[in-house]
Amino acid sequence: MSEATALLSPNEVESARAQAQTILAGLDRTLLGQERLTRLVLVGCLARGHVLLEGLPGLGKTELVKALAALLGLSFKRLQFTPDLLPGDITGGPILEEDDDGKRKLVFHPGPVFCHVVLADEINRASPKTQSALLEAMAERRVTVLGETHRLPEPFYVLATQNPIELEGTYPLPEAQLDRFLFKLDVPGVDRATLQAIITERRAGRAPEHERALSLDELRALFAAVDAIYLPPAVAAWIARIVEATHPAATTAPKLVRDFVRHGASPRAAIAIAEASRAHALVSGKPNVGFDDVRAVATSAVAHRLVLDYRARLEGVRGPDVVAAVLADVGELEEALPKGMKDAR
Repeated sequence: MSEATALLSPNEVESARAQAQTILAGLDRTLLGQERLTRLVLVGCLARGHVLLEGLPGLGKTELVKALAALLGLSFKRLQFTPDLLPGDITGGPILEEDDDGKRKLVFHPGPVFCHVVLADEINRASPKTQSALLEAMAERRVTVLGETHRLPEPFYVLATQNPIELEGTYPLPEAQLDRFLFKLDVPGVDRATLQAIITERRAGRAPEHERALSLDELRALFAAVDAIYLPPAVAAWIARIVEATHPAATTAPKLVRDFVRHGASPRAAIAIAEASRAHALVSGKPNVGFDDVRAVATSAVAHRLVLDYRARLEGVRGPDVVAAVLADVGELEEALPKGMKDAR
């Protein structure tokens, strides 16, 4: 079916938007004063992507993930990543068992990764070998142990957290693993009014409990609605130009990219922007993706996929700064230059 024939009716769009807003309202009740963050977490979920949350301790990252699982009615497991955590502690493994006939055989016992929502808490505290145990699970929704492949439940999400200031004894995620995350989201602090609301409305900081907002069939219908959101060719072309412009060798790359980026974003970044833009459009109650939807998700989908030069750290240039420069420099509508003229950038 082509995208042009997959348009949703106004009633279907409104119904899906209302369901999404119900989930979003629950997330906003859990994490006060973080409306942009909760919206992007929901968008990442509807786009069926994994999310990396980076922020200081005590900002509610764990409660946010627990609330998401509860509202969607999905199974949830929390994995505390530590230096002594082993790959088998995540995936599970074979255990020698004796059957009724007295014969012994190896039987696979699933690990905690076999659930719908996995919270990988402080993921950068585990060794690279342990971190890599999630690579296949995140990319292909399956786990292979001793040559035997086991499918993970659908839907399957990894929401990971890491602390941006505690770097001693940590193992930074390699680029291949960062690329598996649809979004990397910074979890900011809150203002004075939100702090006052927290201490007056939340005794001992207890977050509200949530009832299931959707059945599994309704959630699958919501995924289907996201898939049916129309991506106009002009918007798709802009997404392609955005990702192309993150590469220093591209003729459209802005100065900030040429000066500070070693390697630009992968094709997975373009896919991430497109899928997240569809989900963002649906949450906004629109049947098609607009340029504003791309702008809303581009930084979270691209910044963590850039490999910056060492000079970027010296100059204080970060991934979001580079993406902002690309969005400002790459026009929404492609315009051909007259013959004989060259791009002066």
